[in-house]
Amino acid sequence: MLTKEKVLKTINDLPDTFSADEIIERIILLQKIEKGLEQSAKGQTHSTAEAKKKLKKWLK
Repeated sequence: MLTKEKVLKTINDLPDTFSADEIIERIILLQKIEKGLEQSAKGQTHSTAEAKKKLKKWLK
């Protein structure tokens, strides 16, 4: 889950001028990273072999 502290750090890391799209993209990326970390902590991951099997039709 996102925290105010992490969002504020993301905002503080931006240059002095930025577009609304840039901040939205960074917050979405931060949210996706947090979700991935939570899934990993819960053991909700796939091995490389499982991922290759699931993605086989796209990896040809």
